[in-house]
Amino acid sequence: MRTLSVHFWGVAIIFFMVILVPYICWHLWRVTPVGWKWGSVGLFILWMASFFAAFIFNERLPIGMATVMYEVGNMWLIASLYLLIIFIVSDIATLCHVMPKGLMKDSGIGLAIVVGIVTLILSIGGIHYHHKYREELTINTAKPLEKPLTIVMASDLHLGYHNRKAELSRWVDMINAEHPDMVLFGGDLIDMSLRPVVEGGYDEELRRIVAPKYAVLGNHEFYSNLMGAEQFYAKAGIMLLNDSVANVDGIDIVGRIDRTSKSRKQLAELTADMDYADNHKDSLKRFTILLDHQPYHLEEAENAGVDFQFSGHTHRGQVWPLSWITDAIYEKSWGHHQRGNTRYYVSSGLGIWGAKVRIGSRSEYIVLHIFPR
Repeated sequence: MRTLSVHFWGVAIIFFMVILVPYICWHLWRVTPVGWKWGSVGLFILWMASFFAAFIFNERLPIGMATVMYEVGNMWLIASLYLLIIFIVSDIATLCHVMPKGLMKDSGIGLAIVVGIVTLILSIGGIHYHHKYREELTINTAKPLEKPLTIVMASDLHLGYHNRKAELSRWVDMINAEHPDMVLFGGDLIDMSLRPVVEGGYDEELRRIVAPKYAVLGNHEFYSNLMGAEQFYAKAGIMLLNDSVANVDGIDIVGRIDRTSKSRKQLAELTADMDYADNHKDSLKRFTILLDHQPYHLEEAENAGVDFQFSGHTHRGQVWPLSWITDAIYEKSWGHHQRGNTRYYVSSGLGIWGAKVRIGSRSEYIVLHIFPR
């Protein structure tokens, strides 16, 4: 199961939800009072249509309309997931005689309960998404440092139609408030389209970050337009590490191109020419940070003697119960981890793909302090 990517599971979930649309529609028809049934089901179908229309037509629509289509359409996917859960639970409860049959048939009260629960979940999830968590880490190292370092790390900003320039400006202010020595981005800076970030001048906000900026590509940069994404990074003053190493303030930053690339190098190739302590191939001489967007094969960083790996990509499923899927796919789908002498942090992301809702996951950025012993 771990060999299948989150992208595969994302497509599978959308396909699964579409297949189950008749089940959801039938329950909506059944619970809605007589006289309102066609309207209830029709609105749901129209809402679903906006989800697919956003992907098909957004590049041809005015930015404002495309933004509305994206946000409204993607909210359908999350709402449908919880409608499905509610209807499955109600069916089981009815069969077990825990809930009266009449509550979910031609019932204004039943419909109000269903709509109320979904609205409450989406509202709480939206509030939770907009709260950004600050995760602070401290590492004391015996390896030589030019000075103590403060590094801000963030992944999965997914800038585009939904995470727009004003929101990015707030994030930049949060980053600058940390007075970092450097900022590292773990991929998926761009969502699914370059159009809103280029036309909106999002690079202007990223250039406001006062510290040196380094990044690796994520899978979404490949989906949006790889060449255009690389040009955007350059305009934003961000140095891309495409299977390369940068030495900054006495530490080495190894950046792997996303595993979407067919030309991606092995980590052992990237570290082969680096200095190892006392010629041992299990400990690099300088403190080394690995940026790798997708947290697969964590043993590679351990075997290469990397001190710290930062990854993202998983979003920890964004909403429950999809976190169960990410937990099954990855050795670690979110948070702190350690293998041997190598420490890891897999971030659930600062931004989000699709609807701006977090249930059972959080939006975060990481502040890493590195001190010499």
